[in-house]
Amino acid sequence: MLNIVFLTNSWLTSFNQPGLCITVAMLLHYFLLAAFTWMCLESVHFYLALVKVFNVYVPKYILKCCIAGWGIPAIVITIVLIINKDFYGNGSLSKSHPYSNFCWIQDNTVFYTSVVAYFFLIFLMNTAMFITVLLQIHSVKTRTQKTSRFWKR
Repeated sequence: MLNIVFLTNSWLTSFNQPGLCITVAMLLHYFLLAAFTWMCLESVHFYLALVKVFNVYVPKYILKCCIAGWGIPAIVITIVLIINKDFYGNGSLSKSHPYSNFCWIQDNTVFYTSVVAYFFLIFLMNTAMFITVLLQIHSVKTRTQKTSRFWKR
């Protein structure tokens, strides 16, 4: 959906409908945040599968993942819309190119808070999960080598 909204954004902007532009910008923002959130959930799943291998039963795991994956971005979008729906709009990249119009976030503070900071938090969490998984794999490898040396003796 992110790709579809992104690819149709310029075309939909050409209709010069402010409501349509706000909707397209909001959908683009939502699906971008949803992609980041699902990436984070994938790293949590990776952690559970490789580090917490045993006794990891989480009741209604998929439902909880879906609520987090689709709900957290919806909360961010709702907060932005409640504060001011005009944060979304038509931003021209260049005045000399009329077809370069693009519906997106118009306020830099909102952009840096709701996209860049959000991505940065997801990136930090993914990095922490990745390092934890690498350390776990390394410790398993070390234990296996020690065990094999013991049996060789």
